[in-house]
Amino acid sequence: MADTAPSEDRILAALAATWPAAATDRRNGWLIRQGAGGGKRVSAASQLEPDARIPDAEAAMEALGQPALFTLRTGEDALDRQLHAAGYEVADPTLILAAPADRIPVLESPPGQCITAVPRLSVMEEIWATGGIGPGRLAVMDRVRGPRAFLLIRDGDSPAACAFVAADGPIAMLHALEVDPAHRRRGLGARATATAAAWARGVGADTLALAVTRANDGACALYGNMGFAEVGSYHYRIKDRKDPRK
Repeated sequence: MADTAPSEDRILAALAATWPAAATDRRNGWLIRQGAGGGKRVSAASQLEPDARIPDAEAAMEALGQPALFTLRTGEDALDRQLHAAGYEVADPTLILAAPADRIPVLESPPGQCITAVPRLSVMEEIWATGGIGPGRLAVMDRVRGPRAFLLIRDGDSPAACAFVAADGPIAMLHALEVDPAHRRRGLGARATATAAAWARGVGADTLALAVTRANDGACALYGNMGFAEVGSYHYRIKDRKDPRK
């Protein structure tokens, strides 16, 4: 990675490319995402024009059978105030973190303990299911068209953690890192992150980035210890508390 980290805009573009919605539609000053059960990130609407009307976005999401959900980036204070006044609640404040891929610590592991696979293995789906990552989010991974890989981390003889990593040019994004509850607090998240960094370097990406909720203190501490720094943030506003993953 260059001395200057990629901009928030560039990393958000990589985030969209490596965790894509089922479909997108630009209408009436909004970007409308069709999530197809893939979670908030691929279901939320984004404002493209400052005079875009909230009811237009609500109608578009209702037509898709999705709850009204908006994503707000740094600086979108006017929209944030409008949504608050309309009864929308804040959900999942999220940090965007990035680190130079060549500065993330290399963690030595015994042979066969860190596996990079394409396509994904069925045991990965079992681990993801323990964290609520089901078919809708697996379908998001399948939609990625650029370089991608599925990571499996073993704890001795047991499959114990998995993650998904994909690249958009010089930026690789780490997604869906999940450690089986029986194997937590054993350094497997760090090993998965180090494996993702090695993969990123192998495909020519100089930055590894990710999104993590502010409330996830353990993950935030892990990434901070591995050299990640905050480059941006976003949050959602939602009125209907129905989970878009369902």
